[in-house]
Amino acid sequence: MPNIPRIGDEAPDFNAKAHTGETISLSSLKGRWVVLYFFPKAFTPGCTSETKSFASLWNRFRDIGALVIGISRDDVGTLARFAREYGVNFVLVSDSDGMITRSYGVLGLLGLAVRVTYIIDPKGRIAGIIKGFSIRPDKHPIETLKVIEQKSQEQRDYVT
Repeated sequence: MPNIPRIGDEAPDFNAKAHTGETISLSSLKGRWVVLYFFPKAFTPGCTSETKSFASLWNRFRDIGALVIGISRDDVGTLARFAREYGVNFVLVSDSDGMITRSYGVLGLLGLAVRVTYIIDPKGRIAGIIKGFSIRPDKHPIETLKVIEQKSQEQRDYVT
């Protein structure tokens, strides 16, 4: 059983192929807030709603310096079609081998990712986790944004 990362832990690093064809490395994103949202399957109703909601908030995430990365077990080609069809303006990462979902403890019984969002602070530590059966795919992106706004304000207040 893998260690499931908790708030305060260093976020597990990964290198994976994005729908854009580039390779994404979490460690190369230090210095920025990062949202990793795991979703079960592209083109399903809940995952489509969730992804469209993140896409609609993308400017707000960008304005506070946060990157959004969606991760699923879908292949790169499926994610590229999904991104194109729904106007996704952030990166979707393919975890076809399940290494990322395993390292974050979100690999479900059917071999799909469980819907969980990790919020990673600029130092590479987990600052928040949004999970559970109460997650509403269309609503939790705004919850995620609020958590980052609050945590980044707390950091600014601490520094000043």
